[in-house]
Amino acid sequence: MKMFELRQWAEEHWNSFAEMQSDPDVMADLGGPFTRDGSREKFDRYRNAWKTDGVSRAVVDCVGAFLGYAGIMTRRDADHPLGVHHEIGWRFRRDAWGKGLATQSARRALCHAWSVLDVPEIVSYTAIDNLRSQNVMRRLGLRRDPRRDFTARYPRGDWSGLVWVAERPVAVTNSW
Repeated sequence: MKMFELRQWAEEHWNSFAEMQSDPDVMADLGGPFTRDGSREKFDRYRNAWKTDGVSRAVVDCVGAFLGYAGIMTRRDADHPLGVHHEIGWRFRRDAWGKGLATQSARRALCHAWSVLDVPEIVSYTAIDNLRSQNVMRRLGLRRDPRRDFTARYPRGDWSGLVWVAERPVAVTNSW
């Protein structure tokens, strides 16, 4: 795999994002494919988060090709089972799976987040059967915290998540 870059969202990423969100395999852990309207809402939320929070999911791009995204989102919903928190996540097109992109891009996103956010931790959560993401969390050195596992009720149905924690490092550097 050629070197990739993390980029802020631009309208040119919209169709590739919507296509990825419509893939049943890619979206299996979130209850299945998103509609274009549902994808548009998420796309706009990710795009706007850069302005409001200084962090967001970032486009993972390789020589102009959209491969997926990775990054941190600020979750402000006090009714979320974890309350207000910062969460790292990633999602990639199927043809980008198994190449180490999730681990590499999430590591860069964490470094960036630590340089702009003054928070003690960033959490990550995934479905019980999403072993790929759990392996990424292990490779990132996140600590499993079963005390915070949760089930949430979403419009697409109930979703159960396993919680992992990235604790703020002693020394912070930005390798974006």
